[in-house]
This record gives sequence, structure tokens and C-alpha cells, in this order.
Amino acid sequence: MDKLNNMRVFCRIVELGTFAAVAREMNLSAMMISKYMAQLEESLGVALLNRTTRQISLTEAGEIYYHRGKQLLDDFLELDESTSQLGRNVRGVLKVSAPIDFGGLFMVPAIEAYQREYPDVKILMTLRNSHVNLGEGNFDLSILVTDTLDLGVVARKIAETRLCVYASPEYIAAHGKPQRIEELSEHRCLHYMDTPHRDYWIFRAGNDEIKIKTHWHFASNNGRALCQAAALGMGITQAPEFSVANYLAEGKLVEVLQEFRIPSLAIYATYLQRRFLPAKLTTFVDFMVRYFAENAPSGVDRAA
Repeated sequence: MDKLNNMRVFCRIVELGTFAAVAREMNLSAMMISKYMAQLEESLGVALLNRTTRQISLTEAGEIYYHRGKQLLDDFLELDESTSQLGRNVRGVLKVSAPIDFGGLFMVPAIEAYQREYPDVKILMTLRNSHVNLGEGNFDLSILVTDTLDLGVVARKIAETRLCVYASPEYIAAHGKPQRIEELSEHRCLHYMDTPHRDYWIFRAGNDEIKIKTHWHFASNNGRALCQAAALGMGITQAPEFSVANYLAEGKLVEVLQEFRIPSLAIYATYLQRRFLPAKLTTFVDFMVRYFAENAPSGVDRAA
């Protein structure tokens, strides 16, 4: 019996919630996952999981074993990575989560430049706007465009952008230009889903932050779709400046409510604090900081 493997299976069951999810992730049958769990519990002489037809929960022994076992697995991973890096080459697979728009627009050229310098590092990038819990172990690194950060993560600022409100000249000609935040209730709004502020748009009036819930007519989790909609005169949108840079340059969108914009949003590379950080992670973060300082695209500013 491979107890380390069985421990790994158990921890992933706790983290993913079902035997089937772990089986899919490990490309094994659910029966094999059940076999590994049975071997582990038999070797320990205690039940680690309470199983019902609807859900799985930890026993008291399972709670203790999970936390200690997760730490041991992390220690083994750190040992492997630290030993492998005694050689010259930085290598491995780096799993990165990035927002759909920022990742789609800017991360691929940055990754291409990084891999020219570190060709033995493979990058697995997932584009998503929803919150990433780095503690679940699915990602090594999360790129965030935000003004709020989770506790317990290390955050390196790689760039900045502005969060502004935009409309097309045609929309303004037809519906008027809002002069106050309150006037947005009279306009067709285009809403960016899955942001840290969820259903609200954020503004600054003097020293006060103001949140308003708009009456949106079109919503998407893709900023480029919203910018296209705004450029077609479908309504007003609030978006990071990098999403609209081309539309601004072509005169298809203009900024409104400039005096109420919030301070710049930071673009962070975030990761968990560990006693040992693998070279694939540290070299990538350092490279991103340098890359965006030297190659800041339109709508993105160098980190202050």
C-alpha cells in the first residue's frame, strides 16, 4: 500500500467534495478511489469520512488527519522542488489563474517572453473572473485586478489601471451625458459580472466611496463584449481602462463621470506564503514585474 498516495487521495476528496471529482482529476475510476480510501482507513483503524448518499463530511479523526496530512504533502512537494532546483534549470508546471480580459489581452505575450528565458517551465493558464482559493491547491498563482485582497496571500503589484465609466458618442447624443452618479438610474447600464464588487459599481465622491446598484440591461463576464456593446450604443459600462483602450483611441467610446472615478486599481500576482517558494514561481513573478514595467500596454500603468 502506498500510504502517501492514499493520503493525497483523501486530501483531494476533502477539497473537491466527491469521490467522482477526484477520480476525474486523477484519471482513475471511482471504484479505485474508494479502494484507496478503504486501504487508508483500514491501516489507521479509524473512519476518516462520514458518507451519506448526499454528502461527505469529516469525522473528528479525519479533521485532524487532513490538516496534518496536508502539511506533510506540502512538505514533500517543497522537498522535491528544492532538491530538483539544485540543478541549473528552472523547470516544472506553473498553474496560473488570470481574469478573462487581462489574461486574454496581455498575459500570452508576457508568458511567451518568460518562456524564452525559462524554456523548461510549462504554463497552464486558466482564465476566470470568479474568486480563486489558492489554499485548495488548484493554482500556484492568481493574477488579480482589484482594490481588495484576501488575508494570508502574498501580493506583488505588477501594474495598475483605472476603473472608469464609458459610453459611445452616439449613446450620449441620443440619451444625454450623465453628470451625477444618481443619474445612472435613468440610463441603460452594461454590467460586468463576477467582479469583487459583484452587483455594484464603485465611485469616489470626495473622501467617500459610493456603491450603487445599477439597473442593467446587458451583463457579461467578458469586458470585451461589454466594450463592444457600449461602442454599439447599447448603454454605459464601467470597466478597467485596459479593456477599452482601443475604443478610446478610435473615438468609439468616451469617458463620463470622470470626477467620480476611484483611485487606480492594482494588478497583483498573488500566491500563498510558504517556507520554500519554487523557482518556477519566483522567477515568473519577478519576470511579470519587470515585463509590465518595460512593456506597459495602453490602459495599463507601471506599478507605483
